[in-house]
Amino acid sequence: MSITNDVLTIAGNIGNDPTGNETRSGKAVINFRVATSSGYFDQRTGAWVDGVTNWYAVSAFGKLAEHAKASLHRGDPVIVVGRLRQKEWEANGKKGIDIELTADAIGHDLRRGTSAFVRRPRPEQASVPPAGDDAPAFDEPTAADHEAWADAGLRPAGGPDSDDPAGESRDDALTFA
Repeated sequence: MSITNDVLTIAGNIGNDPTGNETRSGKAVINFRVATSSGYFDQRTGAWVDGVTNWYAVSAFGKLAEHAKASLHRGDPVIVVGRLRQKEWEANGKKGIDIELTADAIGHDLRRGTSAFVRRPRPEQASVPPAGDDAPAFDEPTAADHEAWADAGLRPAGGPDSDDPAGESRDDALTFA
């Protein structure tokens, strides 16, 4: 059950190579984890001090998922804007809380490097409102998508094969081929 639906912007590093698949309805979906860390420069020691690291499971759907799959890799600095959801889970005798962000926009953090952009071609008939795969990027998972994940005991998040840099292992997580 979703506890909140707040819009949040995070800036951090991708913790695993994004994994993609399709929902039962044929919509592209991608999942990856982002680590955000607070840190500060300690003037006394002249060194950066790491703060607490927060991990977010990020999901994107439709064209945004397709473009993210082609563009993002483990370790990339990113900025993600999306709707925050906190979900409690129980699997294999373990309980936990997932902090998940359903992305509305994803981009490389250009404070940390450069990026090349390739524009998607526009639909042939510009006078007709886009539909289906050419709809705006604010794709939502359908109720059927959520039911399919639940039926299969799956959840969009990094898994034990995600090479999580923090060494965290999540054997309850959804992984895609």
